[in-house]
Formats: sequence, C-alpha cells, structure tokens
Amino acid sequence: MVFVPGNHDEFARRYDGHEFGGIVVMQDCVHITADGRKLWVTHGDLFDGVIQCAKWLAYVGDQAYELTLRLNSTFNSLRARMGLPYWSLSQYLKHKVKRAVSYVSDFETAVAREAKRRGLDGVVCGHIHHAEMREIEGVLYCNDGDWVESLTALVEHADGRLEIIDWSARMGRQQTANLSVDAKRSEQKIRLPETETI
Repeated sequence: MVFVPGNHDEFARRYDGHEFGGIVVMQDCVHITADGRKLWVTHGDLFDGVIQCAKWLAYVGDQAYELTLRLNSTFNSLRARMGLPYWSLSQYLKHKVKRAVSYVSDFETAVAREAKRRGLDGVVCGHIHHAEMREIEGVLYCNDGDWVESLTALVEHADGRLEIIDWSARMGRQQTANLSVDAKRSEQKIRLPETETI
C-alpha cells in the first residue's frame, strides 16, 4: 500500500521512501491497472499556484476549509436527524465561485499535461476534492474527490475498469428507501379494521 501525502498532511512528506506497517510513503508513483494502463498517482497540490507561491494564503485557506468542515459536520448531523441526505457545504461554496471553476479547469489540464509529458495513460489525483473521471487532451484524468468532505473514492475493478464511488449518493438513496419503508409501515399501523354497516 502506498500513501501519497498532500497539503493537508504535509508533515508526512519528510518520510518519503519510508515504510510503516506495510504502508510506503511516496511523493508520487505509477500504478498499472489490471488492463495495463499506466496511471500517475499524485496528490496534485504541487500544481496549485497558491500552494507554491503564497504559503500564507494557502494556510488561511486551509483554516477556512477546516472551519467549513466543522460547520458541515454539525449541519449534516441536523439534516440526518430530520431524515435528509448528506450535503456538502464546502462543495456547494466551491461550485458557486466562478473563479474556482476556472481554477479547477486549469488544475485538471495541468496535471493531465504532466501525465502526458511523462508518457503515461492517465493521472489519479485529489487536491481539489472534486470527484471526476474524464479524458483531457487524450489523457485519462481521475480525481477521487475525498472521503471527508464529499464521501467519494476511486476504485479499480478486477478487469481494470475504474469507477468513482459516491457514498453520499448511496446514503441518500438508502435514506429515501428507508423513509419509504417507514412510511409504508406507519400506514399499515394506522389502518383501522374495516367494519360492516348493518
């Protein structure tokens, strides 16, 4: 197993090449899928101009992100009590900012071009926390999103096929199904026996 640290766990970068309990810390690596494709695995923060050029702004952004996650946790606890599905506040905010959309597009293109420059078939990254899988300039671009904020992950099937798993969508479907079952049970409990009129 390989652990590729990013800007949220930057401390781990100094352990590059070390192994802890079967987990190897690496700056990046190449994964070969079951169907033979070579994918560059990187966190992606090294392609972020803010991270590289304005560390203080990255720090402020990280603090704001942590606050948003805490708010999101409280908010979703309340939503769960009301029977509502998970909803990501930080994802909502990111998608509402036009500059963020441009930033995301620039980031995706930059990492895809680097994978192509390295002679690889694709790239697997995170950093911007937006799960997506698509082709950019002939290169497979896979962003696994993240498990903390959006409850997404990238999985490889035994045949090499890749898939984004969106656990929040699965939880939403399950909650909807549970509510439907609960409603039917309640309906059955409320039914009164039919009486004959004479």
